[in-house]
Amino acid sequence: MKRCIIFVTLILFLATSAFAFPPFRIDDGKWLKIFYNGQFGYTYRDMGSGPDQSEDTNEMNFRRNRMGFIGTYNSKLSFYFQTEYIEDDIVGPLSVDLSDEGKDFYVLDAQIRYKFNDAFKLRIGKMKHNLTRENLEGCFEPLTLDRSHFVYTPFKTSRDKGVAVWGNLLDKKVGYKFDVMEGKKAEDDPAPESNLRMTGRLHVTLLDPESGYGYKGTYLGKKTVFTIGGGYQYEPNAVYSNVAEAKGEEDYSAYSVDLFYEQPTSVGTFTFSTAYLDVSFDDAYKGADPDDGAIGLNGEKNGYYVKGAYMLPMEVGPGKLQFFARHDAFTFAKLGDVYDQDIGWTGVGFNYYIFGQDLKISAQYSQMDYDEESDTDPNYQDFDTFELYIQVRI
Repeated sequence: MKRCIIFVTLILFLATSAFAFPPFRIDDGKWLKIFYNGQFGYTYRDMGSGPDQSEDTNEMNFRRNRMGFIGTYNSKLSFYFQTEYIEDDIVGPLSVDLSDEGKDFYVLDAQIRYKFNDAFKLRIGKMKHNLTRENLEGCFEPLTLDRSHFVYTPFKTSRDKGVAVWGNLLDKKVGYKFDVMEGKKAEDDPAPESNLRMTGRLHVTLLDPESGYGYKGTYLGKKTVFTIGGGYQYEPNAVYSNVAEAKGEEDYSAYSVDLFYEQPTSVGTFTFSTAYLDVSFDDAYKGADPDDGAIGLNGEKNGYYVKGAYMLPMEVGPGKLQFFARHDAFTFAKLGDVYDQDIGWTGVGFNYYIFGQDLKISAQYSQMDYDEESDTDPNYQDFDTFELYIQVRI
């Protein structure tokens, strides 16, 4: 309780001091904007600490901590550059790691962007791949506290280096994206071959358009959106089913379908989103010594999520209040020591928007349920998590 009081006091202080960095002009038509995006908060999990890792774990840390630049040369050419500095996370999606391996600073995004017209745009560099809507929803604009832990893909879970073309057709009712990226690195051991990974995505939006490269998890009642989409990703000869003998070259493929609907009304704003994801390595996990990339959290799996929210029509104090809930259900080829493991993750919480997505307080309580719990590893036993975070965008 004392930790929560201290943290809420910090939130209220920041809520009264948010500001924005304005863009500044370098030359005629040339602009540069500096930005900072941060998420900081408190996480509690009812396991992970103590001699047998069965005691409660408490952590205060950055979820995201980013600074970057957006540069505009003219109406056609621009660039985007973003760095991140994160201390080692203790509480992860499925496990608690007390090793304290230090700190990490890295380039998260680095892109050259060129717009020929609205139907054909180009991005070159490091960026998000476009298999799933969930990955393309903005890191600081999700519906729930964060995106699903279970929709990330092998090798390059969210971002990769390559080239993407995208655009909007038919008065922005249809959007397409296609990228060619590095995929599994050539030096990754083992790697049967070094091949590029290809991803395509198509969506149809029947009401207000979603015309950007990414999406939002909620438009805060400012748009009426109904979008249906899907993506496919492929990389040939990505893994061995028998690493020790370098045998059994298997392809990687994945597909996803999704739906998003947000409807503002006089009694509040209702949001609903769902998706299905299937990741395949042609059953490489059944081999004598499968590649680690073909199994585990980001390996072969299939499942779905559903999430929904309700935002009150009136302001509550200085901001808007939105309640949310989500459920994820996935089957993993192998998770821990269990084959064909089924999991269920359920979370509920709220978002409190003081300056829209620029200053937001989120709280979430979630439960993780394994169909078959481990007898020896507490990281694969059922657990509960509570999270309280503040988000600031400048």
